[in-house]
Amino acid sequence: MAAEFDGMRAIVTGGASGIGAAAASYLMERGCAVAVLDVAPDSAPEGTVPIACDVADARSVQSAVEEAARALGGLDIVVNNAGIGAQGSVEDNDDDEWRRVLEVNVLGIVRVARAALPHLRNSEHPAIVNTSSIAATAGLPQRALYSASKGAVYSLTLAMAADHVREGIRVNCVSPGTTDTPWVGRLLEKTADPVAERAALNGRQPHGRLVSAEEVAAGIAYLASPFNGSTTGTSLAVDGGMSGLRLRPASGR
Repeated sequence: MAAEFDGMRAIVTGGASGIGAAAASYLMERGCAVAVLDVAPDSAPEGTVPIACDVADARSVQSAVEEAARALGGLDIVVNNAGIGAQGSVEDNDDDEWRRVLEVNVLGIVRVARAALPHLRNSEHPAIVNTSSIAATAGLPQRALYSASKGAVYSLTLAMAADHVREGIRVNCVSPGTTDTPWVGRLLEKTADPVAERAALNGRQPHGRLVSAEEVAAGIAYLASPFNGSTTGTSLAVDGGMSGLRLRPASGR
């Protein structure tokens, strides 16, 4: 029996670390040829095609997508995962920081999708998967800018799905809970008590732990899979129940 993604070709932005690296590896292990587009592509998973790309720069994106399409012989899947974080309330980030985060997290998706669509139109099973977040739909403290950017990703996903469904191009997003990535690790290291902070993050999620990057990668692969041709305009929560469950405190059971 052929692997799920045999003969398919994907690009993964931000694919050199964290969720992106896990997604690139997951797809490759299941038969997909993968190009990693990243500002630091040298650490991309072995076996992928590493390509330098800054999603905040339109010329860089266009060049990288064209290089990926040439190297892979076309494109079937686009995983828009590149993103940066931000902390604070609306008082804590200045206008330049808002522009910087939105340039990467939102306009980065626009640029990559725009460059990739001509190639996706030549695919038998084209799919775009954007990385959103639980922050798009749940009010999290000290995440005003980040939440706004991921809310935009969610809305953009729905609009793109509507625009391209009749072309046969599926567009979905994955919405992880707090994920055990290098970025989260760096945030924890800056706190006064990293162990206590990690315990608090674990406790915030109903299943009692951080989401793994591999679990998010599996969700991305589900949305990208040619086996799921009727799934479009969907946000898939990979959050340990954080978005939908309301549990009593353990002592109150």
